[in-house]
Amino acid sequence: MTNSTIEQKTKESRRSSAGPSSSVSGQSNEPRPDCPLCPRLKDYRDANRAQHPHWFNSPVPSFGPADAQLLIVGLAPGLQGANRTGRPFTGDFAGDLLYGTLIELGFARGSYEARPDDGLTLVDCRIGNAVRCVPPQNKPLPAEIRTCRPFMKAAIDEMPRLRAIVMLGRVAHDSTLKTLGIRAPDAPFAHGAEHQAGSIRLFDSYHCSRYNTNTRRLTPEMFRAVFTGVRKHLG
Repeated sequence: MTNSTIEQKTKESRRSSAGPSSSVSGQSNEPRPDCPLCPRLKDYRDANRAQHPHWFNSPVPSFGPADAQLLIVGLAPGLQGANRTGRPFTGDFAGDLLYGTLIELGFARGSYEARPDDGLTLVDCRIGNAVRCVPPQNKPLPAEIRTCRPFMKAAIDEMPRLRAIVMLGRVAHDSTLKTLGIRAPDAPFAHGAEHQAGSIRLFDSYHCSRYNTNTRRLTPEMFRAVFTGVRKHLG
């Protein structure tokens, strides 16, 4: 199946059952476990469920309190990370750097042990992804990013105290801007960049993936600096 055919099927599925609703989720801001909106992602989930029946293998919900002032937006669940454990950034290398940084700067409490029952709690912080389902090769299609965007909007809308969003990588950056109705030229992506969207301060960072850290495109010090800026902003 070609990418154009996949995108067309995704668009057709989206038109037939678009956005957060009672038919998609028991909660208004989360897709249901068998969400059908992106056929390619559903097929990939089903294949992983058959191969690994004890994994989570469903759209991964946001983690953290809805009354938090900080929202962190990632790309999508990792195959052996959040797709396996059911908690964002849990079970792969990206979580080691992210949660270690959050604990250091007071946005998380407890110890991160790469499993959802480790007792870790977020403090005035919430984490979600631009795409809620694991994509093949960690690369969602543009149509899949668009289809999942209403869930991000619903999650943002239910955060009445939201004052800061950290966007991890270009996909998270672009999808967040579109969710907030901001033109891309008005807020170009760059690591360490900051932008204002009404009452919300936007913070850009390279994604905390193993590839980015191994190549030194992103160092722990660079990552920590972004969240130090968030901490200063929130007070």
